[in-house]
Amino acid sequence: MNKNSNTYTFLYAAGLVVVVASALAIASIGLKKPQEKNIAIEKKSNILSTVGKGITGDEIKDKDAYIEAQYDKYIVESFIVNGHGERKEGNAFQIDMKEEYNKIKDIKQALEEEKKSALRKSLNLPVFIYKDDDARLKCIIPVYGAGLWGPLWGYLALNDDFNTVYGAIFDHKGETPGLGAEIATRAFAGQFVGKQIFDGRTFTSIKVVKGGAPKTDLHGVDAISGGTITSRGVEEMLHDCLNEYNTFFAKNKQ
Repeated sequence: MNKNSNTYTFLYAAGLVVVVASALAIASIGLKKPQEKNIAIEKKSNILSTVGKGITGDEIKDKDAYIEAQYDKYIVESFIVNGHGERKEGNAFQIDMKEEYNKIKDIKQALEEEKKSALRKSLNLPVFIYKDDDARLKCIIPVYGAGLWGPLWGYLALNDDFNTVYGAIFDHKGETPGLGAEIATRAFAGQFVGKQIFDGRTFTSIKVVKGGAPKTDLHGVDAISGGTITSRGVEEMLHDCLNEYNTFFAKNKQ
């Protein structure tokens, strides 16, 4: 075949595309399991971090094995509930909170109570139960919302009163470094420890207060200076997600 012909050029390009595509497909398949494992380890690490069992330094050599062992030891139960506080079948660890967040937005926009109720019944809300070395229980739940530039997410650990925050962790996809991105710091998350999501039997959630919350305020924390929209996103995320767990919490409150 004439190597200078258009036919040869076309066939050569087509063959090259097939070879490259095949190589990429093989690489993608080969990397899928390691990627899924990394995502699972990160998720378990975040859950454990709310109760102080995550990795805090570089002293641990095999971090993946450590996280797996800690998770298996301390997370003694996980299950799914709907917006009516009823348990459902399914794997709590595999729930995609982005999908549940979209349902929560639909609930907020729905006008008919019947539709709201049906949407709440369709929710799949994960619950993770942590038991410490003294057999005290903590309830860990995921939260998901929207920030200035992308999604926000995190985990909240509650004491066995299903009211008082024991620990929290937050993260984001693209908030501004030094401003909204500060939600991922320990300093920000640490403010939530000891705060309460109920005032008596009334659900309050936790407000993120611009200008600062009084230290005596059990239901408020300081917003991030210069990160107003992200702070508001955290507040809305907590309110909207916790509100859907509200019935479950109320049923289990001591």
